[in-house]
Amino acid sequence: MSVDNSTEFNLQRRRLLKGSLAATGALLAGGGYLALRKLGTDAASMVLQLGWLPGPQQIGEIVAKRLGYYLQEGIQFRISGGGPSIDGVSVVASDSAQAGQISSSPSIMLAVSQNIPIQCFAAALQRHPYTYFSLKSNPVRSISDMVHKKIGIPSTAGVLLKATLAKANLPLSSVDIVPIGADMSPLLTGQVDVISAWSTNTTALRALGSNRIDLSMWDTGIHLYALPYYAATHTLEHEFDSIVRFMRATARGWVYARNHVDEAAELLVAEYPNLNRDDERVEIEAMLAFAFEDKANELGWGTMDGGMWQAQIDMYKQLGQFTNHVPTVSEVMTMKVLNATQSYRMRL
Repeated sequence: MSVDNSTEFNLQRRRLLKGSLAATGALLAGGGYLALRKLGTDAASMVLQLGWLPGPQQIGEIVAKRLGYYLQEGIQFRISGGGPSIDGVSVVASDSAQAGQISSSPSIMLAVSQNIPIQCFAAALQRHPYTYFSLKSNPVRSISDMVHKKIGIPSTAGVLLKATLAKANLPLSSVDIVPIGADMSPLLTGQVDVISAWSTNTTALRALGSNRIDLSMWDTGIHLYALPYYAATHTLEHEFDSIVRFMRATARGWVYARNHVDEAAELLVAEYPNLNRDDERVEIEAMLAFAFEDKANELGWGTMDGGMWQAQIDMYKQLGQFTNHVPTVSEVMTMKVLNATQSYRMRL
């Protein structure tokens, strides 16, 4: 059961602190990537490998970690941030990390098509927040409005733009692609007509003000999961119980964050003091809206649908993105972890 008031929260933290200091110190002293290993008889150490620096996207994990939910499941937990020089998929596939998280579901499909032995077992966000932004002075309200426009995208998002254009039977050559970073200045200065980002990046988007026009990828008909969790097939087979315990604690953290947004923001900043509490609170609230869509409310946080995965595979096959083999749904994802935790997640 999740903590429901600040008094219980403070008592819980004091109880957990004394018992966890020694184990936490041993965990941090190890450094680097921590593979799953037994600590004592029941506890297991694990790392969640990211492809970016951790922040509000991991609000459920941060809440679960700081409130001791992982410890209660017998897990010593750590998040490992990523970046351009770290191939998170390779780290997880080699069993150097127990689990990983990637920004978009197609990355898992593409990896599996190259015979990389990973499998998705849950999705943090039910609806992908990727969005194309323009200004009222030069609005883009549909895919067809993009034709002959300068489109600013991150280097990793070319396949998302290609899928969006293909939805309207438009070739990639119908737009002028401009590589961009994380800020919105290229749109404001006229270097691009359209700029793309996650709509949950509320701090960066603030610069666009009320002149902003949004065209979400989801509304164009491109339906993808965001922040999917994955693990090596070997880990899912041989350490299934640990993945189940991770899923229970993580779901509990996300649900607690939804019900206690202010406290979740405080816990995030306590974990990462360089973050601004007020900015992160707004972004957390935006993130939670995508995490708790109808499917999540019906089947529990983290749920997935095989039919949606098949539609994604079919779309990427049509786009010619699978250069090795076209993966099957059963190769790309498994429902075993979700099925094993559904009754628990629904009670939350």
